[in-house]
Amino acid sequence: MMKHFFFAAAVCAAAVMALLPAPASCDPWQEVTSMLGERDAAIVTSPDNEILFACSPEKNLVPASTLKLLTALVSFHHLGPDFRFKTEFYLDSERSLVIKGYGDPMLVSEEVEKIAQTLAEQIDETSGIVLDDSQFSQNNIPGTSAGSLQPYDAPTGALCVNFNTVNVKKTKTGYISAEPQTPLLPSVLKKIRGKNVSGQRILLSSHNNENLIYAGELFAYFLAKNGVQISGKIRAGRADTHNDRLIYTHRSNFSLRETAGLLMEHSNNFIANQILAAAGAEAYGPPATLEKGVRAAVAYAGQKLGISPRVVEGSGISRLNRMSAEMFVPVLDAFKPHYTLLPEDNGIYCKTGTLDGIRNRAGYIKKNGKLYGFAVLINTPGKTAQPVVKKIASVLRKQE
Repeated sequence: MMKHFFFAAAVCAAAVMALLPAPASCDPWQEVTSMLGERDAAIVTSPDNEILFACSPEKNLVPASTLKLLTALVSFHHLGPDFRFKTEFYLDSERSLVIKGYGDPMLVSEEVEKIAQTLAEQIDETSGIVLDDSQFSQNNIPGTSAGSLQPYDAPTGALCVNFNTVNVKKTKTGYISAEPQTPLLPSVLKKIRGKNVSGQRILLSSHNNENLIYAGELFAYFLAKNGVQISGKIRAGRADTHNDRLIYTHRSNFSLRETAGLLMEHSNNFIANQILAAAGAEAYGPPATLEKGVRAAVAYAGQKLGISPRVVEGSGISRLNRMSAEMFVPVLDAFKPHYTLLPEDNGIYCKTGTLDGIRNRAGYIKKNGKLYGFAVLINTPGKTAQPVVKKIASVLRKQE
């Protein structure tokens, strides 16, 4: 549907690649074109979505984390920007506290402590903690490495805390938590024992319910801190929503729009795949899976944006994802109401996308109160997108 926009630009790009002089109509952009290699692409649009410049716009390239723009749009479409994740707390017949997660990606230590304070107003003891993560199925995320300790490889799940990561520091006397608000818990000490972890944030995997048990330990710690006696074990299980007594439903302090803002600011892969899986569950029913999220993303892209990207997960960590520069035109048009969620520098609002040999940027250049969209996809190792974006901004700001 967009090919007629790009015919002239494609001819121009082909001419440059053949080492022929650029047509006069492309003169203001000739230096931008010269900064791009055969494995790169770029596109620039006016506030009215007129194509101002394009080089290899149809070429399918690895988007890396610029894919998170599409992921956020998919989640907004299915869940709504004002959506807030919930977590339910029950007491079963044996007075065990049953925690049922629904995928809240923002259950950080500070939030867990506030929840514990609320629960302590209703219970003073529990015979154990049962953790229900049945709302999500285990997902293997394409692009992540088995056995990795890197936080960007963190798995998804229905009941996860601190982004399925923990920040530790090694001292002369042993390990301590690198965050004052987060205790160093037994499962973490067990995980890092015998590993060369000097001081870093490491992921908690889903193997043997490692991340789930850690979540239970964190709730137990803050419950005990607030006077709740816990006499039994922490274990995985299921809430009986018909017979167990619901004592509290927590709604996240972060709306989905606020969560997406943090996603863009920190480029958090865990958040990206959490909200994509949740969108998939909304579209196709629980349990949430990455496969359903991918289906939702592809359907949204085709039906609402008229594009056909290749999406295998939502964070951009996989090199199997593919998007062309021209596909970013409708993505950026749809994202305009949310452009302030993107990091800003000198009037340039953009999402970066970085993998080994990949340096991308997509977003907006603000001029006279109006937004000019751009996507710069650099898939040539050793090259970067930043100088290309700066040159695009310079060209735009010199024009009337």
